[in-house]
Amino acid sequence: MAIQILKKLSPGAAAPFLHRTKTSSAAYVASRARDATFEKLMEKYKNLLKVISIQDLILASQCTPPSISIDFLHRLSQKLHLNRGPSAFLRTYPHIFHIFTHPVHLQPYCTLTPAARQIVRQESDALNKSTPLAVTRLVKLLSMSLAKKLPLRAIFKVWRELGLPDNFEDSVISSNPDIFSLRDGNEPNTHYLLLGDTEAFKDCLVPVVENWRVLECCNGECTVDRTELQYSFKHGFPPGMRLSKNFKAKVKEWQRLPYVGPYEEIKTVDKNRRSKNQMMKMEKRAVGIVHEFLSLTVEKMVEVEKISHFRQWFGIDLNVRDLFLDHPGMFYLSTKGKMHTVFLREAYERGCLIEPNPIYEVRRKLLDLVLFGRRGLDRVRGADNSNSEGDEVEELCDD
Repeated sequence: MAIQILKKLSPGAAAPFLHRTKTSSAAYVASRARDATFEKLMEKYKNLLKVISIQDLILASQCTPPSISIDFLHRLSQKLHLNRGPSAFLRTYPHIFHIFTHPVHLQPYCTLTPAARQIVRQESDALNKSTPLAVTRLVKLLSMSLAKKLPLRAIFKVWRELGLPDNFEDSVISSNPDIFSLRDGNEPNTHYLLLGDTEAFKDCLVPVVENWRVLECCNGECTVDRTELQYSFKHGFPPGMRLSKNFKAKVKEWQRLPYVGPYEEIKTVDKNRRSKNQMMKMEKRAVGIVHEFLSLTVEKMVEVEKISHFRQWFGIDLNVRDLFLDHPGMFYLSTKGKMHTVFLREAYERGCLIEPNPIYEVRRKLLDLVLFGRRGLDRVRGADNSNSEGDEVEELCDD
């Protein structure tokens, strides 16, 4: 069946997105179809990421309670992209940051408000409760690697996206010696995380897309042939994107194309000796891997630069950013905030996750405080300090 399908693919319809017109990467990014919903969401996240960066610095301080000087933030203004300076930025979010004069150093310092500290504790609780899921995510991530190992520094890049506790080296890796092990690399200060016995996770090593395929197959109103669903992915194109008949035909052919799943073993073939059909399969396998990677993240989004650290280990020979742009029905690439962020399109509806999880819901509370800005400032200043911190968070986030 697979051979018959491949024979039907004409050279012009071989890979609908792989053979695009030659252009620069910057021009390719600029020419993408915009999606207003994701752009608005990323506009909100742009300031949230700055807030999280400052929050992490405060929590990492040795002071009691945790706090850092404004002068220290001044020296990091460029790195944190605080164009108007730290003081102006902190005052924009009085529900998150509190500026005060340090009683010893007699300098302006900033700390977290009770509402922000409550959210930090709630997120920590949610992370700790989801440790078993974090173990499974890490197992699946390592299972997609050709060598069943990954550089520890690459995992540190995405620990937050994967919903790992900040002490995951102890709570996840060291606590499961039968599953994970650390090995020193050939270079100084280089460590690798290796996958051990995964017999207990055998049933978990199934791509998330299979769930959609099963649901579609059982759907009585499904108009797609059951054999086509075997290798298909869910698509939903940006509003207003013009889909020509030729484009739709190429997408349909691509959907039918067989490929090796992200958790299946694959034989490595010399890049220069690959046939056209092999290149097509490798491209679709790469799509399956990044689709699964995004599905493993808590918020179904990640910076392109971070996922690029795994490209070599997953056996992806293509430019990851171009891969996302080649498949606008599955992924959305945003360039807001001086970085490229990719979203898994099918996981979102109206700017929110369709299937939220506890960690996502807590982090959304911090986003609510960011969007709250300076509103209700007088009410907060006049609020009775005897009110519980949890009530303050709930009140602000419900407005």
